Amino acid sequence: MAGVVKSNIGHTQAAAGVAGVIKMVMALRHGVLPKTLHVDQPSSHVDWSAGAVELLTEPQPWTAGDTPRRAGVSSFGFSGTNAHAVIEQAPDSPETPVERVAPSIVPWVLSGKTATALRAQAEKLRPTAEDADPVDLAFSLATTRAALDHRAVVLGDLDAGLAALAEGTSSPNLVTGVATRGRTAFLFTGQGAQRVGMGRELYGEFPVFAEAFDAACELLHPRLREVIEGDAEELNQTEFAQAALFAVEVALFRLLESWGVRPDFLMGHSDR
Repeated sequence: MAGVVKSNIGHTQAAAGVAGVIKMVMALRHGVLPKTLHVDQPSSHVDWSAGAVELLTEPQPWTAGDTPRRAGVSSFGFSGTNAHAVIEQAPDSPETPVERVAPSIVPWVLSGKTATALRAQAEKLRPTAEDADPVDLAFSLATTRAALDHRAVVLGDLDAGLAALAEGTSSPNLVTGVATRGRTAFLFTGQGAQRVGMGRELYGEFPVFAEAFDAACELLHPRLREVIEGDAEELNQTEFAQAALFAVEVALFRLLESWGVRPDFLMGHSDR
């Protein structure tokens, strides 16, 4: 069968090969050979009876047979773009269902060019947020919208946070601010901030945090995990307090790093 992508999107010049690859990958995925648009009958200047080539004037099913489905993609152009690629369907592989575990707390991020625009964005989002999947909504807000200067993050009660943002009032689960074009610094805290069970929720929810925490504990003290989990008296001793804080802070660093947050400066407080 013969078909061209030019009838769909026009003359793409040096990108013609890429467009053809995309078209054939989609054809393989959907099992359909798409028709060539804007042609009613094959050209009379070609002897279509010689050989086994037909012009696709209508879409046709493309089912798998005894051999894998294959397609040739040609890019005939100027300046060295002549090429021919053969694309073959991928081997069938059973789909393994992935169980999605929702995080215990989800941040919903919003932004606007001005404070007024940010409040309007919150008001606009309120009706749709009621029925939306919390994780899907948070993902879309964070990845599909521009990050403008006036920003807000809602945690916990989404409706209450959006209402407060839209009305310009404060709320315990709402953080607002204006982004600045500065650099980022991380500060490792010193002795005194330790508490029993610190990092427990992060350890159970984020494998990156758990891996870094385990590695630090193994290097620092054989009983460190045990002390952090349940011995306040020992945890307050310098031997364990400083090591425990360092292990948690390293794990926090690796977690933020896995999200693409890297500091320009790293500082230690007190005895760090």
